[in-house]
Amino acid sequence: MGSARPFARILILLSVAAVFAFAIIWAVTKPVSPVAAGDYHLLRKGDPEKGKLLFAAGDCASCHATPGQDDRLRLGGGLALASTFGTFRAPNISPDPIDGVGAWSSADFANAMLGGVSPHNEHYYPVFPYTSFTGMRLADIGDLWAYLKTLPAVSGRAPPHDLFALFRVRRLIGLWKLLFFHQNFSEVHTTGDAALDRGSYLVETVGHCAECHSSRNLFGAIKPSTRFAGGPDPENTGFIPNITPSRIGTWSEEDIAEMLKTGNTPDHGRVGSSMADVVANTALLPQSDREAIARYVKSLPPRPTPHP
Repeated sequence: MGSARPFARILILLSVAAVFAFAIIWAVTKPVSPVAAGDYHLLRKGDPEKGKLLFAAGDCASCHATPGQDDRLRLGGGLALASTFGTFRAPNISPDPIDGVGAWSSADFANAMLGGVSPHNEHYYPVFPYTSFTGMRLADIGDLWAYLKTLPAVSGRAPPHDLFALFRVRRLIGLWKLLFFHQNFSEVHTTGDAALDRGSYLVETVGHCAECHSSRNLFGAIKPSTRFAGGPDPENTGFIPNITPSRIGTWSEEDIAEMLKTGNTPDHGRVGSSMADVVANTALLPQSDREAIARYVKSLPPRPTPHP
């Protein structure tokens, strides 16, 4: 009997510690919505014409257009995105009030884009690149939302994600965010050069170019030392090229702007794979935006291509 009492005390202490640890984890992983009530007025005055350009710059159709049909504005979702964590499915973001985002408020949309938080106050998986979108201006979020509302409603929900068991617990994304997500942070640095600053904003936030053109660590976060230096395709179907001067240093700003318009490269080739979809969108931008993107890409620090 005497030997059982210390064991019982240890068991009680371990149970208390486990409950305490769980309470801490539950508290620190709580989703945080970044949009304050005082900011709502910036979202209600959205300009759909400006939003149309943001939609193109953000390459939204490439992920969210319904597969198997040619209309890039039918945003019924369903595209399968393979990863080491399982298969994600791009959601329906059309204005359908049941299956899409038609019942969302502008604040719901802003919280999703800037904080990775759903209208049901759940974390979104960072396959949705809110890690880049979080640096967008609130007024631009309002413009993009205004444009989305002009698109056709598409019924039907995308199939659910097919993930390994551990990754189905969305609350754990809160731990990932603590380590790798900095809400409202942006890699954009104002220089005073209007074209360079515009290009920085388009590349680093709206276009989220680093999300593909970088390598990732074991937890799926971008390795800072490989930012824009390329890496394995997130779907494990190839290798995304290095776009720093270490790889395309001989390309001029004009070469890059031309590639973003036509897909033609200065070595008489053409872009392919997912970059062809990107060009389908950047071709819709004004020439000044393509030139701004080119100027910023030329300003990136040279980084060696990581080994596959």
